[in-house]
Amino acid sequence: MAEKEKISNRDKALFEAGIKLGALYHQFIGTPVSAETVEDLEKTIERSVSLQPWVRRVLVKIDREKVRKSENKKKFQYCELSNEMLDVKVVVRYEAVEVHARVKYEEEMDYPLMRVEKVK
Repeated sequence: MAEKEKISNRDKALFEAGIKLGALYHQFIGTPVSAETVEDLEKTIERSVSLQPWVRRVLVKIDREKVRKSENKKKFQYCELSNEMLDVKVVVRYEAVEVHARVKYEEEMDYPLMRVEKVK
């Protein structure tokens, strides 16, 4: 039987950053939002994610122009948070390893790409 590879602190930090982005994405997409509540929703997402272990920073930006355009098409002046509106940066620190990760909609790919931006 082959000896198991050791999982490093870097591996753990990268995994945690990915889990944080995936969880917040699937938890909040579809949340009702309007131009009036967009700032509150950004703060709610930031505060919710920041409660999780090893999270050092969370920055959520919701594209207000896309919210306005979406809500104007609706009868009741609100819309649902969609992947095109979301840009989130998360910093996770596990032991001495810090990972900067992000989820942001990429127009040319037509996809909300999650990625690692930096590992320190």
